[in-house]
Amino acid sequence: MSFLIKLRKKHKISSTDMANKLGISKTFYWQIEHGERRLSYEMAVKISNLFNLKPDDIFYKDYIKMMKKQS
Repeated sequence: MSFLIKLRKKHKISSTDMANKLGISKTFYWQIEHGERRLSYEMAVKISNLFNLKPDDIFYKDYIKMMKKQS
């Protein structure tokens, strides 16, 4: 489970609410959470702003895990 999912659940925000706050579909948001869609920097900033964090605070560890799997 990605850190984003854990963070969202910790703040008791549904994936539908996240999608609505970001102005995207629930499907698009689900794909971001599950690594099935590449995340633009702009979207990473929008998501991190919702939690008052920096993009690296949320996405860096998952990115490193993904890179290790590819090598």
